[in-house]
Amino acid sequence: MGSPALREPATQIVEVAAGLVFRNGKLLITQRRLTDHLGGLWEFPGGKREGDESFEACLERELGEELGIKVSVGKLVANVIHQYPEKKVHLKFFQCGWSRHEPQAIGCNAFAWVDRERLAAYKFPAADSQLIARLQTSSALWR
Repeated sequence: MGSPALREPATQIVEVAAGLVFRNGKLLITQRRLTDHLGGLWEFPGGKREGDESFEACLERELGEELGIKVSVGKLVANVIHQYPEKKVHLKFFQCGWSRHEPQAIGCNAFAWVDRERLAAYKFPAADSQLIARLQTSSALWR
């Protein structure tokens, strides 16, 4: 009798909501904690969706927990599925309006407000590359 076929474990998809929070022509970005997956890289603030919460509700919760800010979640800007060696992520990026409270680095290493020209100076995860290129070449979202 032959040995049973080896099966690859099913890849679980991590669902993430991220916000493009603009204020006065600048975009809010956060730096991942060094101990996190892809630690030290910059990202658009947000986090993992829990249970059956909507991506929009997730984003409001995460921005409150991570930065202490309130936002109004607007339109979906990008929908990305990316396979990292260790996991697959499904990211939904929403345009957000900053409503209240100044950001604080509560659940992140640091944060920055950057303009379109300075965005290229920050290193982002591979899953964000198409959106970064779009943000660098189009001024429409920055208004």
